[in-house]
Amino acid sequence: MSGETVLIAEDDAGIRTVVTRALERQGYRVQATSVASGLWRWIADGEGDVVVTDVMLPDENSLDLLPRIRSLRPDLPIIVMSAQNTLLTAVRATERGAFDYLPKPFDIASLVGAVQRSLSRRRQRSAPVETLPGEEQLPIIGRSPAMQDIYRIIARLTGTDLTVLVTGESGTGKELVARALHDFGKRRDGPFVAVNMAAIPRELIESELFGHEKGAFTGAAARRIGRFEQANGGTLFLDEIGDMPLEAQTRLLRVLQQGEFIPVGGLHPIRTNLRIVAASHRDLRLMVGQGQFREDLYYRLNVVPIRLPALRERLEDVPALAQHFFASAHAEGLPVKTLTPEAMVRLKAHGWPGNVRELENLVRRLAVLYAEETIDEPVIEAELGQPREGVPQEPGAGPQPEAQDSIAAVVERQVERYLRAQDADIPLQNLHERILREVERPLITRVLAATRGNQLRAADMLGLNRNTLRKKIRELDIQLLRGP
Repeated sequence: MSGETVLIAEDDAGIRTVVTRALERQGYRVQATSVASGLWRWIADGEGDVVVTDVMLPDENSLDLLPRIRSLRPDLPIIVMSAQNTLLTAVRATERGAFDYLPKPFDIASLVGAVQRSLSRRRQRSAPVETLPGEEQLPIIGRSPAMQDIYRIIARLTGTDLTVLVTGESGTGKELVARALHDFGKRRDGPFVAVNMAAIPRELIESELFGHEKGAFTGAAARRIGRFEQANGGTLFLDEIGDMPLEAQTRLLRVLQQGEFIPVGGLHPIRTNLRIVAASHRDLRLMVGQGQFREDLYYRLNVVPIRLPALRERLEDVPALAQHFFASAHAEGLPVKTLTPEAMVRLKAHGWPGNVRELENLVRRLAVLYAEETIDEPVIEAELGQPREGVPQEPGAGPQPEAQDSIAAVVERQVERYLRAQDADIPLQNLHERILREVERPLITRVLAATRGNQLRAADMLGLNRNTLRKKIRELDIQLLRGP
């Protein structure tokens, strides 16, 4: 028998009983109460070796009690339980000194394991942190089990500067996660700088990231500060990192390894002091195997991986997301709208190939285009434009938006990105050559992969002379995949 005492504060008598019995079977003594005042009295008297408390107690929110407990007894581990399964709850619990956070409903084995871990590390002290922003600034919506895992990871990362790689389909909210890591982290008072690698012309990536000196190249009329320098003291978010060309990947790897960079045309290195968060909708591990992404850079970025679930994997969050987007639309001056229960069921039956972004766009259309205040199922059916399945689609069912696009539409979107990203200091040049290169490289790479690196077969499939294919492989810096 351990003889260690667990203090429990839980308003629900059923949960109190189940937790008490489980801990007693492990040999712990248990003192249980339903109110924060009783818990505080025990703590003030020096009782207990670990605390297990719900957030919402009848007389006080236990999160407000945590700083007092940490001040009086900094060695006392605290495990927080909550049915308010939001990112802010997880972050506040962690930042205010909780050893662990368990969203309800939880597996009783998880609670017992948390108690055991907390007692083994009891003498480790957590550094006090500042109070977090209010709930009105909560950046991520959803209380599904899939999102609870994301919240717990983010909460544990707020006190670190570890590099994070966020992956997930387009429209899942990768930038929101990056912003949450920044806004709730140690660098929240510094700048948050986001860079979309897919929108930067290939030959200007180094200048965009690291800046350039006056006269470094044609059109560089003045010194320009790059994104690394702009993000000094804060967070640099490298979105769509999978679209970074190999030569730029090499330069980025060198910066991550050495902690300094030299602007284009510069002579003196500049030290970096920032956190890197990268994101991609591509499978970077597959790209590494195909020679399209540097393996050493992948492992440099993939220190802490976060995979965001597709919306079809957390359909229970659709109502909360829809309500949030309707409220946001109303705050921007659009009419107030609500959904009937049948309309909400229809939303949850959709496969959402465009994920959260597709749902947000739908809500905005509903707010603008329909006069009725209450939106019914036929309207949703007409907007979604698909036969009703009656049940949610299986993960992976339904084509992704990109798969439905023509090549012309993809090229048109990429040209639009270039035009939007155009900088007065960096004139847009050689657009025709750039687009051809971007189309040719994935085309030849994919065909070579399909032929297992057989250039003769690849040339035949492409309709090219073999010598022409070899020349393009060299020019485009394509890494060959050899096969049996």
